Amino acid sequence: MPQHTESELKKQLDSGEFARVYFFYGPEKFMIEKYTKRFLEKAGNLPFPDFNVQRFDGRETSVDTIADAVEALPFMAERKCVTVSDFDVETCGAVELGKLHELLENLPDSTSLLFYCPGLAVDVKKSSKWKKFAAAVNQAGVSTVMERRTGAELEKTLCAAAAKRGCDLSRPNASRIVSYAGNDLRTLYHELEKLCSYQEKGEITAALIDRLVTKNLEANVFALGKAIIAGEYDKAYRVLDLLFYQNEEPVNVLAVLSSSYLDLYRVRSSIQSGLSAQTPAQYFDYKGKEFRLRNAERDVRSLSLSALRESLDVLLETDAALKGARGSRRIIMEKMIARLLLAAQKEKMA
Repeated sequence: MPQHTESELKKQLDSGEFARVYFFYGPEKFMIEKYTKRFLEKAGNLPFPDFNVQRFDGRETSVDTIADAVEALPFMAERKCVTVSDFDVETCGAVELGKLHELLENLPDSTSLLFYCPGLAVDVKKSSKWKKFAAAVNQAGVSTVMERRTGAELEKTLCAAAAKRGCDLSRPNASRIVSYAGNDLRTLYHELEKLCSYQEKGEITAALIDRLVTKNLEANVFALGKAIIAGEYDKAYRVLDLLFYQNEEPVNVLAVLSSSYLDLYRVRSSIQSGLSAQTPAQYFDYKGKEFRLRNAERDVRSLSLSALRESLDVLLETDAALKGARGSRRIIMEKMIARLLLAAQKEKMA
């Protein structure tokens, strides 16, 4: 079978005609767990589940153990169900891989086997072992990659989830939540649950979101970058104080700030070339993070390419200083902010 999309997978599971093997993987771990639960509800709805539904932790399970479970006959049922979490083919030796592929080639019709990876990063494009495994699964059954949602998809999902809880959430305010909490669905649902529990019913406002939603490292660092570009000296150093108070690693702060300046540089280059601010999304990974390009388009108006190049040089020098630092890393970060503020304000003073 070819690789299935999530909608195709849902339809296939709901049909009751189960494949012999499934493979769920990808960056959106919330959806992996959601479809694993759905698989167990559908394929694992069997008599005598203690005998007919077996679950294994792939980190502690051999191929021989999985094969024994798969090849055992179901107990007073048409089929049995076996799930294996986080089985890492990347760490398998040649012998284990051989056994695994032999198992996939000879799966009995009496068993539905699921491999799912809620805790593993799987890259079928870069890893030959994962690529061969996914291909083998597709020969015998169904593989589905759970991708991150785009910004528009996340906004729609949050609005629908809020409505189910009796609250009204506008698309701009849904986008606000995403910009604060990131594009991980589990985190977003947690933040929405908090907002709905507080509001109970009615509109979830921007003010409520600002007050209750936990801002992740990325959101706080973007606020730092925005303050620097606007020349808000006091606010920039207050945000830095907050980041140190939260024990954020300066190297991590620098990495996020650098990515923010790269957004600005890409958007400025696109606009200056007569292209759209969204053009960088065609060449770089902005799936589920399109708001970053919108924010960059808004913030970059007062910055030239020369100012951005100077800022990127400052960030590069700061990276080298942090990695070789023997003194206070806070002083290095404070110096960086001063130099970035100066670069942003040069043209305004000219």
